[in-house]
Amino acid sequence: MIDKLAYLIALAREQHFGRAADSCGVTQPTLSAGIKQLEEQLGVLLVQRGSRFIGFTPEGQRTLDWARRIVGDAQALRDEIRALKTGLAGHLRLSVIPTALPMVTALTEPFRLAHPNVTFSVFSRTSIEVLAQLENLETDVGLSYLDREPVGRVRTLPLYHEVYWLVVAADHALATARSVIWEQLGDVPLALLTPDMQNRRIIDAALREAGVTSAPAMQSDSMLAVLAHVRTGQWAGVLPAVLVDTLDVAGRLVAIPIDDRRPPPTVGLIYPQREPLTPLTAALLAEARRFVATRGLH
Repeated sequence: MIDKLAYLIALAREQHFGRAADSCGVTQPTLSAGIKQLEEQLGVLLVQRGSRFIGFTPEGQRTLDWARRIVGDAQALRDEIRALKTGLAGHLRLSVIPTALPMVTALTEPFRLAHPNVTFSVFSRTSIEVLAQLENLETDVGLSYLDREPVGRVRTLPLYHEVYWLVVAADHALATARSVIWEQLGDVPLALLTPDMQNRRIIDAALREAGVTSAPAMQSDSMLAVLAHVRTGQWAGVLPAVLVDTLDVAGRLVAIPIDDRRPPPTVGLIYPQREPLTPLTAALLAEARRFVATRGLH
């Protein structure tokens, strides 16, 4: 039954029978037959069928909730037994909002030193995608905003507060300022992330509260593209301090703190509401708590 429940999760994720089958490593007839067998076992229709995938029935949606729980628990069981037998090893997947990517090493570096047999995949995702991937078991842990939008049925661990700096080229008109306020940015050509990024929505709200219309002269879903444009001197960027700390700003770029009296957004870990957690997730949480005890939530 576990395999059939996994088919259901894949179908929810892909919204397409063929792609769901590919992601499970089976043929489409095998996936369709497995879901049909599951329907027969439960005695209800789970999937609304037509010439293509339409959606889940109410019973299917509820079964999907159970499937995520059961398949997740089965994976956790396999991981725990393997850890008891061979020690902590395996692969840990992290989905991270773009502005928090630089701080991931504060967790992965000490984790790697303590557990050298664990490998990582780090994915850059929007806050909405982080939650979706957790729900569909595509990632193990998320790193995202905790207090700006609903985070769903997950558990959280706050890590730090996101404060903002204005980053400009060394010859920019504001380069000598000791600090700036949001009101000063109305006439500054800004390079920002795209509106699907929660960081952009936070900055838009700050500008709006300051009476400034947010109309960036350049926007991208890549922080590297934003920085490349800031380096030309034609644009300025608004970046979190955690990102500024990783930049070599000497010479070409200048970082200026933004005087912001609003409560800063909180960024932290998001992980499944499941007990027990997988050994890898539990170990990462332990590392995150050590980070908070020594350097976090400033």
